[in-house]
Amino acid sequence: MDYKTTLNLPHTDFPMKADLPKKEPLFLKKWQEMDIYRLIQEKQKGKTKYILHDGPPYANGDIHIGHALNKTLKDIIVKYKTMQGYNSNYLPGWDCHGLPVEHQLFKELGLNKDQISQLDFRKKAHAYALKYVSIQREQFKRLGVFGDWDNPYLTLAPDYEEAIINSFNVLVKKGYIYRGLKPVNWCFKCETALAEAEVEYEEHTSPSIYVKFKIDDAFRIPGYPDTRLSGAYLVIWTTTPWTLIANVAVAVHPDFIYAYIKTEKGNLILAKDLLTTVLAQIGIDKYELLKELNGKDLEGLVYTHPLGLRKGKVVLADYVSRQEGTGLVHTAPGHGNEDYFTGLKYKLEIVMPVDKKGNFDTTAGEFKGLNVLVANKVILEKLQGLGLLLSQADITHAYPHCWRCKHPVIFRATKQWFLEIDHKDLRKDVLQAIQKDIQWIPASGRERISAMVGLRPDWCLSRQRYWGVPIPALICNECAEEFLAQKVIENFAKLVKGEGSDCWFSRDLKDFLPSTLKCPSCKKSSFSKGVDILDVWFDSGVSHQAVLKKRKDLGLPCALYLEGSDQHRGWFQSSLIPAMAIDGRPAFARVLTHGFVVDGEGRKMSKSLGNVISPQDTIKDYGADILRLWVASSD
Repeated sequence: MDYKTTLNLPHTDFPMKADLPKKEPLFLKKWQEMDIYRLIQEKQKGKTKYILHDGPPYANGDIHIGHALNKTLKDIIVKYKTMQGYNSNYLPGWDCHGLPVEHQLFKELGLNKDQISQLDFRKKAHAYALKYVSIQREQFKRLGVFGDWDNPYLTLAPDYEEAIINSFNVLVKKGYIYRGLKPVNWCFKCETALAEAEVEYEEHTSPSIYVKFKIDDAFRIPGYPDTRLSGAYLVIWTTTPWTLIANVAVAVHPDFIYAYIKTEKGNLILAKDLLTTVLAQIGIDKYELLKELNGKDLEGLVYTHPLGLRKGKVVLADYVSRQEGTGLVHTAPGHGNEDYFTGLKYKLEIVMPVDKKGNFDTTAGEFKGLNVLVANKVILEKLQGLGLLLSQADITHAYPHCWRCKHPVIFRATKQWFLEIDHKDLRKDVLQAIQKDIQWIPASGRERISAMVGLRPDWCLSRQRYWGVPIPALICNECAEEFLAQKVIENFAKLVKGEGSDCWFSRDLKDFLPSTLKCPSCKKSSFSKGVDILDVWFDSGVSHQAVLKKRKDLGLPCALYLEGSDQHRGWFQSSLIPAMAIDGRPAFARVLTHGFVVDGEGRKMSKSLGNVISPQDTIKDYGADILRLWVASSD
């Protein structure tokens, strides 16, 4: 359950009697002149440490009310632990790379990736992030939060970037990192792969269709010598008609019974248990049962692609459901995770007709150039004309959207760099640490994150963006193989420490190469630089390596991570996974989560609803202590 905190502040034209908006800045000025944070730390030196590690906000705008809630909670805990006699340092940090900063800056510049060079954009992004670090720092200080504000950690700082590269290198050495062609969440507006933590589920309207796939007349089912399939069809259901272009198989469950029926719309095959529901959907009142067929006997059955693009075959899969659809699952290994693994099992072709902008390429035939979402209507018209569309309707359902541009995303098979979650029993170790080594507050957080880790796919680490830490991969100019070389990563890390990660783009490739390096595939020695950057969640996820482990006044593991409940999908996982892989232990002893701020009617705050309350406005009218009192009095 997500906990929600309602912000329903009083509205009055009369100033507060304490006159906090005027008095508080005087207190803050006095504390700053005293250097009160340093004095507190000196007094507590040598005492038992209690370190709350700050999850870094993105440096891409003013703070919002959620930031105020989060930072005030942290400040209360740090001050409370200090008064209890602990040495409780507070080191604030900022997440400065990746899509959040890049997306916002491109919006302000009014440009896209094709209109500015990468190095020029990176310089602007660096300045942009630092600008908002300064702005947010003053806004947090105005909240009365004590901390080492003059010495924060920044993910764009060269020493932090060096730690990112070194952490990545350890994972490469241990065999966790691989390059693979797999379906990933893909935002064609931002033109990049997305991790699970970068996907939000929102309401979306999709076409729900039932389609006939024509079985080859010559095919006979083993064990059913008297059953002729001439003029027969498999029936599938999908809400993504555009993925039909990449169809290569239809999956059935080996243990289901399938009904072979005669109807006015042709002889159809579908799951017996779903017969009544499906026939009602496609408008068939009468049918004659010709035969009941075992699912496992349908394996290998051949059909013609509904749009005539290729031949396909029936395969077996345990994930086929009796809960929805027809009991036959349209399978396109390039557009789905389960489809992909079925494709590996049966050595199916991974057809990928969609480019990085979400448009069909030449392999899609007559649909070439159409955006996938626009193509749905055209594909339905084509199927209708061919007499293969049994039914269509619109349904509204939860659908993945990009966390930044808020546009629907697609599943698209691309070559990416992945962290293998099951290598060396990593998933098992993470789950064990969640259960035994970490205290979760509230306790429900343990089961929530356990379920997420238990089901999560491999971590897609590469991004097709301009702003971030580059993955120092090499591309062979002879055979086009992309690979990682330990010495190249180490040379890059050394240069990053002094120059920052821009050196990958500004320096000649020879500055990173050992003289004897050869391509592992073709043994040639002509290379180009890889162009992908690391997932921004990896940047913040290895903060325990870059900050807790490096700074003597802190320590690993820390006492507490405190963030919003959405970070079960985000920072908690992106911290746990590398910590367990690199050090064999979690980076934190406890996790405390808070919910989201909602308005007086319980609605999520958003600019479109006009119900956003700015902490700056509240402070200006009532003072920061009113906000702090609200936070302290919330459950």
